[in-house]
Amino acid sequence: MLCRLCSYSIGASSSAFFGGFRSPEFRNSFIPRSWAIGGVGLVRNMASEGRQFPPQKQQAQPGKEHVMDPTPQFTSPDYRPANKLQGKVALVAGGDSGIGRAVCYCFALEGATVAFTYVKAQEVKDANDTIEMIKKVKHDSANNPLAIAADLGFDENCKRVVDEVAKAYGRIDILVNNAAEQYKASSVEDIDEERLQRVFRTNIFSYFFTTRHALKHMKEGSSIINTTSVNAYKGNAKLLDYTATKGAIVAFTRGLALQLATKGIRVNGVAPGPIWTPLIPASFDEEETANFGSQVPMKRAGQPIEVAPSYVFLACNADSSYITGQVIHPNGGTIVNA
Repeated sequence: MLCRLCSYSIGASSSAFFGGFRSPEFRNSFIPRSWAIGGVGLVRNMASEGRQFPPQKQQAQPGKEHVMDPTPQFTSPDYRPANKLQGKVALVAGGDSGIGRAVCYCFALEGATVAFTYVKAQEVKDANDTIEMIKKVKHDSANNPLAIAADLGFDENCKRVVDEVAKAYGRIDILVNNAAEQYKASSVEDIDEERLQRVFRTNIFSYFFTTRHALKHMKEGSSIINTTSVNAYKGNAKLLDYTATKGAIVAFTRGLALQLATKGIRVNGVAPGPIWTPLIPASFDEEETANFGSQVPMKRAGQPIEVAPSYVFLACNADSSYITGQVIHPNGGTIVNA
């Protein structure tokens, strides 16, 4: 089933901002009660309650960020932009919420022109909010952001997204493949063909499709960044099909990096651990969501803003010009050997 692809019409936002960050009144409701912003980052103080988050459940994927409690953190006053992506054009698949939103926001802070995709039926408000957030912090030299609704599991839609971005901005310097969905299953016997095709279409087919079209608009010095997962390295019994796609992304990243090395286009990946995004309450039951992240050595889930700088690093030639075919692991301390 094809999802109609269209440009997103930007409306007014009711969110208040102050100095590039949300106003103190809004920030008090935005920053989770279980977190405090300090000079060294984010500190959890909810351990005494025995839970990471309030129990909650969303009934449909990819999930809605604006109804989560607490709202995931996509920025922090500790982040110091340094014009690392000045003049660059970035396309972020699945950029309306979660890690994708934080990446879009940090890219905009660093001077990039940002376009992103979202799921029209589920993520309209999140996409609208993200557009407004980007517009508040984008550099004067950057173009206005662009949000495009698309089901990226199909080649035709990926081509239309890329063509629209290239038409609007003339090129693509940074491609972030970040679309994903996941569903629990207690046994491989519970994963039927329809579900397997759906998960693989979103999680790995879209990476192939978007990349093959984007390359026509990329040149030496461009960067491709693929979102994989810690599950690709340690496995996950309850997310077997999702985990299989994430392993495929690692292999795709390594092979593509070798293929594009002579063209001067770097290809790397980021493998987050447990990060508080809309995918979590949309995937797990209330009790699992409440305890999400407690199993890692740092004993807490991460926030999107704790992952986004990895993408900035890999997108910036001044920082990572000699890095390709590699994966960064912001995962709360889980040791992986790759």
